[in-house]
Amino acid sequence: MPIFKCPPKSQPPWKEWDQKAQKNGLRHQVYAVNGDRYVGEWKDNMKHGKGTQIWKKKGAIYEGDWKFGKRDGYGTLSLPDQEKGKYRRIYSGWWKGDKKSGYGIQFFGPNEYYEGEWCSDQRSGWGRMYYSNGDIFEGQWWNDKPDGEGMLRLKNGNRYEGYWQGGLKNGPGRFFHLDHGQLFEGFWVDNIAKCGTMIDFGRDEAPAPTQFPIPQVKIVDPDGVLEEALAMFKKKEEPSDTGTRRPRRGKTRRLMPETTRTSGESQVRIFQLLKPVELPLEE
Repeated sequence: MPIFKCPPKSQPPWKEWDQKAQKNGLRHQVYAVNGDRYVGEWKDNMKHGKGTQIWKKKGAIYEGDWKFGKRDGYGTLSLPDQEKGKYRRIYSGWWKGDKKSGYGIQFFGPNEYYEGEWCSDQRSGWGRMYYSNGDIFEGQWWNDKPDGEGMLRLKNGNRYEGYWQGGLKNGPGRFFHLDHGQLFEGFWVDNIAKCGTMIDFGRDEAPAPTQFPIPQVKIVDPDGVLEEALAMFKKKEEPSDTGTRRPRRGKTRRLMPETTRTSGESQVRIFQLLKPVELPLEE
């Protein structure tokens, strides 16, 4: 008795072609319509895993991790250097959702770069910026600008330690003029010092100290200050118009100026309590 076999069901040719076109796993170079090309791993027709993307328009190259068609993980972005004829590294670090996120290093030029934290392609968090003129900023960033506590160290050695907002000095801070041996401590608004105190700081070791040290603060008219203080106390002890009983004869204390110097800084005590003296009161 003959055995009958069911012939295999045929499928349309386009299904077979579509299955062959599905990209999964490691693939050789795949070209896009605009000329971009990619070599690496795929998953469900999306770049996923390790791979290298080359953009035709700018010539940029990205080598690193991908996740569902976007740069995600650790990777390096480079651009061609027309002068040297080779590629120059622009960014090395972490990515998330096709944007710089996490710790990374961004090169803005041969001698200018940033190393620190990123969020959505912007410097946010802690970071250190090396400028081409030799200045260095280290501190907190927000929306690609210094924001929060930070220190700016200038090329000549002077530095500012304090608060920032929107890339400008805002709030309390200290500016060390180490080249002249002085320290200014005060309050800034949009990079302008509004108020504060200036004292000598390391003047003996400064390379270019000021001609004269900052003098001690003294009272110009100590006798006048004393008379004014005594008059104020006398006025407090005078009887009121309501017939209140006069206070008893008592003792008060004389106020005199005094100048002290502590740790190289001029500090002034306007008044010091000295020996008690008798003040006559009306009978």
